[in-house]
Amino acid sequence: MPIVQVSVWKGMSPENKKKTVEGITKVFEDLGVPKEAVEIVIYETPKNNWAIGGQLHSERHVHTRSL
Repeated sequence: MPIVQVSVWKGMSPENKKKTVEGITKVFEDLGVPKEAVEIVIYETPKNNWAIGGQLHSERHVHTRSL
């Protein structure tokens, strides 16, 4: 049984979460895994808790600070 963990920035729409889950599930179905066996966990984290290249995302992308 595959368990997929997806980390995204906080604020992902329910529609996009559904598309993400459906797409990931389809990949495993194409590999012969029954969709009922696929578990997916979506972790939402505020952008100010992400760092890229040693710099907080909020410092790199000032224009998206409120997201």
